[in-house]
This record gives sequence, C-alpha cells and structure tokens, in this order.
Amino acid sequence: GPEAAARRARYAALESTQSERGGWVALGHTLDDQAETVLIGLGRGSGPRSLAGMSAARFPWLRPLLPVRRATTRAACVAEGLPVWDDPHNSDPAYTRVRVRHELLPLMDDVLNGGVAAALARTADLLREDCDALDVIVADLAVDGLRDAAPDVDVFAGLHPAVRRRLLRLWLAGVVGLTAAHLGAVDALLVDWHGQGEVALPGGWEVYRASGRLHLQAGS
Repeated sequence: GPEAAARRARYAALESTQSERGGWVALGHTLDDQAETVLIGLGRGSGPRSLAGMSAARFPWLRPLLPVRRATTRAACVAEGLPVWDDPHNSDPAYTRVRVRHELLPLMDDVLNGGVAAALARTADLLREDCDALDVIVADLAVDGLRDAAPDVDVFAGLHPAVRRRLLRLWLAGVVGLTAAHLGAVDALLVDWHGQGEVALPGGWEVYRASGRLHLQAGS
C-alpha cells in the first residue's frame, strides 16, 4: 500500500546517501512507533521476527530514541526552542498506522488501565532476544546443513520447526519476495510429503523434491 511504498522510498534515499558517506544513519523512531509496529504485526499474523519490531542498532540504522515516548521527544523540542514538524499524513485516518495510533492504542490503554505501549515494546525486546538466539543456532547448523546446494530431506525433517524454517529461509535467501505461505509449501515437501509437485516461488523459481533432497531451479 501507500504506507509501505513511502517507507521504501525514504529508506532508499537514506541508503543512497549512506553508501556515499558511510557511517551510521540515526532515525527518530520512538517507543510509540515500536508499539504500533508490534500491534500492526499482531493484527496481520506476522512471525516472531516481525513482532520483534525495530532494532535499536543494526548497521547502518541507529535508533537512539527507541526507549523514549513520543510525547517526551516533543516536550524536549519545545523546551529547547526547536520547531516540531508534524507530517500531515500522520493525522490521515486513511492510513492503518494512524488509526492504530489515534484509535486502537488509546482504546487499549483505556481497557487495560494504561501502559500498553511500553508493554508492547517490552514484548518486542523479549522476542528479539529469542529470535537472535535462534539465528545463532541456525547459523551454526547452516555450516553443515547448507553445505550442499540440495538439502537432505531426512536431516531437515528431523529439526525443530522453528529451526528448520529458518534454515529454509537461508537456503532460499536469493529468492526475492518469499512469503510465509511460500515457505510453508516448501516445508511441506519435507514434513508432509505425499508426492506433490514442485512449489512455485517468486521470480520464476521452483523447489522440488527428488532422491531424498530438495532442489531449487529456475522455472521453465
């Protein structure tokens, strides 16, 4: 939608500048932005990495204000005599995030007696720790499990689902636009095999099972 398109355009401009100048890029996301991100992800059934929200520091992005409430940043600007600019899109109810910000979060605060934004941000922090730990485990496994271009079905099928899907994502890292549905269909070739044909992926790629292994090929 338009929100995602605008976000991609902003990041593309920042990445272009960063590639020329190097260094970190400091962004102004606050704790409230984090809470909104988590809540939108929950409503859309996103996976744990998405629900883990934004990282405070992951090169080249730096978010020094992530633990700070939006109202606090505004108050600080006023106290220092700095102008505060409000993007008019941030008050347009046509955008999902705007409605989450002005309607859903205040309602949840009312029902749950406050503290919802901080609680959602805390949930993101906890999920990020778990996701990072799993990523380390998967990275170690990948050294052996992905050494061959065609993963062994028996080896992969015996892994915990969370670990197996992360390994599959690594194996399919070159496929742009991979969704949870695509990944689930590839996973079924491992754990729900009943002779189904190849799985079509974005970009014309296909995954099929043969001779006890998964194979990735360009579609015909």
